[in-house]
Amino acid sequence: MAEGRFFPIYEQILNEINEGVHVIDADGTTVVYNRKMTELESMSPQDVLGKNLRDVFHFPAQEESTLLRCLREGRAIRNVRQSYFNDKGKPITTLNNTYPIFENGVLVGAMEIANDVTKMERLIRETLLEQEKGNTRYTFASIIGESDAIRDVIEHAKRAARTSSSVLVAGETGTGKELIVQSIHNASLRAEGPFLSQNCAALPDSLIEGLLFGTAKGAFTGAIERPGLFEQAEGGTLFLDEINSLSLPLQAKLLRVLQEKTVRRIGDTKDRRVNVRIIAAINEDPIEAISHERLRKDLYYRLGVVTLMLPPLRERSGDVAVLAEHFIRKYNQLFEMEVDGVSDEVRAFFTGYEWPGNVRELQHLIEGAMNLMDEEREIEMVHLPLHHVRRKKILAPMEVSSEEAALGSAETVKKSSQAGRTGSVEIVDSAEFAGSDEIESSPVPGTLRDKLEEFEKHYIQQTLARHSGNLSRAAKELGLSRQSLQYRAKRLGLRA
Repeated sequence: MAEGRFFPIYEQILNEINEGVHVIDADGTTVVYNRKMTELESMSPQDVLGKNLRDVFHFPAQEESTLLRCLREGRAIRNVRQSYFNDKGKPITTLNNTYPIFENGVLVGAMEIANDVTKMERLIRETLLEQEKGNTRYTFASIIGESDAIRDVIEHAKRAARTSSSVLVAGETGTGKELIVQSIHNASLRAEGPFLSQNCAALPDSLIEGLLFGTAKGAFTGAIERPGLFEQAEGGTLFLDEINSLSLPLQAKLLRVLQEKTVRRIGDTKDRRVNVRIIAAINEDPIEAISHERLRKDLYYRLGVVTLMLPPLRERSGDVAVLAEHFIRKYNQLFEMEVDGVSDEVRAFFTGYEWPGNVRELQHLIEGAMNLMDEEREIEMVHLPLHHVRRKKILAPMEVSSEEAALGSAETVKKSSQAGRTGSVEIVDSAEFAGSDEIESSPVPGTLRDKLEEFEKHYIQQTLARHSGNLSRAAKELGLSRQSLQYRAKRLGLRA
């Protein structure tokens, strides 16, 4: 077999092995660059082959390429960790074994066999990040936001941290309830004690009861003597998330523990003293939960010694940009990227978006977008998850002028409810719809949520006026519970 016929075989072998192979000649010009090396360095063969190593890669001031050092010293260099940058500025970390190449006693080049340690270091960082989550590392300094709404919550939480009273944290999913809870624990005198967290919606009542209160040996088949979370959190804090998912009978048992400061294991006859601070969280308005019998009123009053209402992200829209920058920095470090920010189009989209998933949704959106990026420096609309891109395309044709957007625009579509005209629609003048004592037309545009809230406020105000401020009668007309109407009136700034 002719010698030249072996070259394709050698090339195939080099491209199949799982180590990077990089060979330069005596001048420092690349002559061999295998497939694995292109993956490690995020470079194409055309960018490297036939070019001088010094022109393609960049090394820190006090470090030298192990290939060039081997070429200069004429000796093997083994197991050296090297960090450098490709021509796009991307950091690369490899573990290298480098060998000089001699021909007839003359040094003609150098060969490097490289293993990727970047992925290993990334895995270590991810592991440390998970450990931080599990070790209650969150403090008040970890909470990102500059709006008055979130700063007020933080200030009240700091005051609550000074005592051991129970705390109820209310807020929609994704608003950062656990951050607040961990911050309270770490700022309290119980910071050196245990912090245990349990999502009450994660397990059925039959299991959550034993987990919370513990079991006595023989309580049921296979039961062993085991302390519950109340006993395990002795001297510390027990965080019960989604407390409204517990059944009402189980809530009654929880109330007894809070009142008596004792716990009785399932199947036991002995009460045990416990010294633990309870912080609970709920993902809905507590008054709504009570009116729909998802939360016992007496438990609410016992837990809500201090009640913190976390605002949804749509009510602190000024914090969206700050939070986005924070998450970009976080994932830049985690993914070894250099994203500077978001484009003007994405920034405008963020401002107008309602954020139903709150801060968690923003975090996941940034993470997802950065997973789809290559060498771009800004997050564009094309990088956002598909449902957001589609939403943008659907809403774009629907944008209207400020005159059309206002509630008092030229015409309003009104369904007729008269007999024999079910389902028909008629066009009426907006002034006819508004009336002299209804919502005044406004030339100022606003979001749908703003306009709906404006209408809700006006309608509740008119209903209360008709009943001379009597909450019970007004609530009955509106089809709400008295507590719910009181909460809505307070939220809308109405006197009730």
